[in-house]
Amino acid sequence: MVEAIKYSSQGEQIGKVVLPSGLFEVETAQPKTLIYEVIKMYNANQRQGTVGKKNRSMVSGSNRKLFRQKGTGNARVGMRRTPIRVGGGMAFGIVPKDWYRPIPKKKKRLALKLALSERAKNGQVLIVEDFQFSTPSTRDAKEILNKMIGATAKILIITDGHNLPVVRSFRNLEKVKCDRADGLYAYEILNCQYLIMTESALKKAEEVFA
Repeated sequence: MVEAIKYSSQGEQIGKVVLPSGLFEVETAQPKTLIYEVIKMYNANQRQGTVGKKNRSMVSGSNRKLFRQKGTGNARVGMRRTPIRVGGGMAFGIVPKDWYRPIPKKKKRLALKLALSERAKNGQVLIVEDFQFSTPSTRDAKEILNKMIGATAKILIITDGHNLPVVRSFRNLEKVKCDRADGLYAYEILNCQYLIMTESALKKAEEVFA
């Protein structure tokens, strides 16, 4: 049984809550290998792959031979578009490439559960009552986080759905990111030091992933 500290919507500690075992008590035979594979897939899929360099057929310039073959006393010279000349094409230049790496859905979900289990085991998962922001307020958001954590750290705040006042309240804070409960993935969990989930987000994540 894994527990997490529960806070009020104003950042006051009010007790503890038992986390769902289907999300926060998951184990597997080779967790490091699986997480490495999923993180590598995620980073590869973030690459646009649109970078490219011009080869000798793409740069502008005449096909004419610059100097005659013999009688000049110098080395043989070809066209001006060769890679050895300034303004010429690049030899073996990089070309656009699709970096997409497919991975089974079961592996992605298992990696997410392993990441959540790791954070919960280290006491880095915090549960908070649903935030009450009638209008966006960065100052109030900062005060709440200072009460809960009291230190500068990478924080990921999970809400149920796109709560615009909450997102606008936290997005200007340094090292703080927000995401929806139904869109979690392993990389963002491992890339934060503290995971703050609202009660409704916890229920939503259990419904979607468990």
